[in-house]
Amino acid sequence: MNPDTYAVCEKLIPATYVQQGCESRRVRENKIKHLIEQRKWPEEGWDDETIELLLRELSIMDSNNFHGNCGVGEREGRLSSDMVRRRHYGLAHGIGRSGDITAIQPKAAGSSILSRLTNSMALDVIRMAGVRSAASCFVVPMATGMSLVLCFLTLRQVRPKARYIIWPRIDQKSCFKAIATAGFESVVIENCLEGDELRTDVEAVSAKIAELGAENVLCVYTTTSCFAPRVPDRLEEVAAICKERDIPHVVNNAYGVQSSKCMHLIQEAGRAGRVDAFVQSTDKNFMVPVGGSIIAGFDREFVDRISQFYPGRASAAPSTDLFITLLSLGSSGYKKLLKERKELYQHLREELSKVAEKHGERLLQTPHNPISMAMTLGNIPGGGGKAVTELGSMLFTRCVSGARVVPQAVVKEINSHTFQGFGSHCNSYRCAYLTAAAAVGMTMEDVALFVKRLDKTLAKWQGKKGVTNGPMGEEQVTKEDVVSSS
Repeated sequence: MNPDTYAVCEKLIPATYVQQGCESRRVRENKIKHLIEQRKWPEEGWDDETIELLLRELSIMDSNNFHGNCGVGEREGRLSSDMVRRRHYGLAHGIGRSGDITAIQPKAAGSSILSRLTNSMALDVIRMAGVRSAASCFVVPMATGMSLVLCFLTLRQVRPKARYIIWPRIDQKSCFKAIATAGFESVVIENCLEGDELRTDVEAVSAKIAELGAENVLCVYTTTSCFAPRVPDRLEEVAAICKERDIPHVVNNAYGVQSSKCMHLIQEAGRAGRVDAFVQSTDKNFMVPVGGSIIAGFDREFVDRISQFYPGRASAAPSTDLFITLLSLGSSGYKKLLKERKELYQHLREELSKVAEKHGERLLQTPHNPISMAMTLGNIPGGGGKAVTELGSMLFTRCVSGARVVPQAVVKEINSHTFQGFGSHCNSYRCAYLTAAAAVGMTMEDVALFVKRLDKTLAKWQGKKGVTNGPMGEEQVTKEDVVSSS
């Protein structure tokens, strides 16, 4: 209500009561004014009422919510279902225009403001999390894989003759499929085994560039967040090669925002070498529904170029979800989550190590992976196959989600490329294993429940298979066991 309306209210009830209500609203409006003026992520989280007040005010600014609006176009933000209207706060026009996802939309002033504020706060997040030199970013209503495609297609404009994307192997389908979807040929670089860890073969990357010719390489495509025993790529060394050979460098940072180590790798790679863009998922890092990502970079002009390559308008839902979440948490709330995640990582390692030892296994030593960890599954009849996958199924039916059981010798073809040992990031890892991750939002209760269920499931699974531990934890398998598992 405006001051005139409050003055009229004083004719109905005592003025002091009206002024109290007016002051309460003024506090909320001052928060909103400060956010729009400064375009900075608030340190303290907002209450739901203030966030909803802002969303309603923004929604009223969109033409589909104008009182008496007469829309005669094909896209007027009409909503048939009131449930859908409430779900989206009446923000039906989406964001951007046909030629630029970050452009202002005349019929959607409120949605455009929301988009601008979300992008500004997302940049604050990225800088706070460790990439202090990031120049620009924007939220895309696509998950990480398709956002990487958008980056590759944008690079095609500046490197029209390039055919190849050099990619240190990581066994995650969408990462690999992004290359083919963009219309390029993948050049898979196998990883080096160092101790238990699988690490970037930097020399092989350099040699492949020399073999193909730098002008024929669209980019080197690296990864930070990944499943153990794979660890983040050697970004600084790769970035230095890319700078020296004048080759673009794109980083898949899918769930790396929650890790100070992953973000530090990107910061240092951008400082010492070349990083053109890095992409992160909104759902994995900020606990919002799947469907959005953030494309960021150190060169504002190039990031703008990517945004201009997006065709048509875009859904505002991922931006709205992130907008609400960031305001609700505040920077202090998110920092607290990051601190708790780091502590939980150590706790999960300790507890998983105990369970592994109890069942004749061990925790793989992967100190360069700050999120994921893995324990061996050496007590398996035949070394893999059905026995391993059965353990995964048993865990899933016991409501353990996210843990991955990786058998040996799995062969998988994706886009005409055959991967040996798929799932383990290399042709032949030394054993089957189980992975678990300490991701943002995980709790001590989650760890305790997972460890308890894993312990019981391992005992039942090993008993079912008739496995007994021999010297050094090696299994002793009877002939009948081998036959039954074949």
